[in-house]
Amino acid sequence: MARLLLLVLLAAALTAGSASADKVDIDSFTSSSIKTYSYKIINSYPHDPNAFTQGLEYDDGLLYEGTGGYGQSSLRRVDIQTGRVVDIVHLEDEFFAEGIAIWKDRIIQLTWRSFQGFVWDKENLTRTGSFSYRREGWGITSDASRLIMSDGSDALYFLDPNDYSLQGSIRVTADGEPVKGLNELEYINDMIYANLWPSTWIAIISPDTGEVTGRIDLSGIMDEGGIPKRRVDVLNGIAYDPSEGRLFVTGKLWPSLFEIELVEDSNEQLNQQ
Repeated sequence: MARLLLLVLLAAALTAGSASADKVDIDSFTSSSIKTYSYKIINSYPHDPNAFTQGLEYDDGLLYEGTGGYGQSSLRRVDIQTGRVVDIVHLEDEFFAEGIAIWKDRIIQLTWRSFQGFVWDKENLTRTGSFSYRREGWGITSDASRLIMSDGSDALYFLDPNDYSLQGSIRVTADGEPVKGLNELEYINDMIYANLWPSTWIAIISPDTGEVTGRIDLSGIMDEGGIPKRRVDVLNGIAYDPSEGRLFVTGKLWPSLFEIELVEDSNEQLNQQ
């Protein structure tokens, strides 16, 4: 009974973590003329089914993962092959942790409604600092010179990685229409990949213009990967291994992490012939 009550309270807290955001307009997004990709599962790895994944990063053979939920938030280092949590630090109960980004020897972690981010030493996962911002914290990634942050709307914000000050922002659009629900982010080959809450789509975004240049349809990956839907939450979590060109995705409370390969939509290939 106590375990059931704990799960109910956790579910309520986790649902609250997304309640105020703008959802992506799937009908508008999928009807646009953007290039579409499906996927091929290359490998499947174990993933902690109790991890409410909010941020995911690959670095030097390991995954770094930020998990959310009041009283459940953490930053962890994970062995990809086994899913084993190698190291973990827990945030205070009042924080609902969100996205993470690796910047040099630091890990930057956002929180949802505390308007506060944390800085961690990547080597030993000790907290070395904090900073504030004026919006909800959702996803975060980086290019060569800036941190890039989302707040669940159609906006992306650029921060100075030295003092975390706001340097600018862009609006994300697909065929001129706003794309809302921007969640977890990953910077891959000069483009921003964004999970769109609460969907199975990933948008590929130009950091210069905010225009969506591609979209990835991951509907069906839970069925194909054998993930039971009774307790899982949405797709959320993108990581990239630049040395091997490997792309990883997972979701909140998913028992699996997938390495995938993008496949251009067959209908679009026919239209181009």
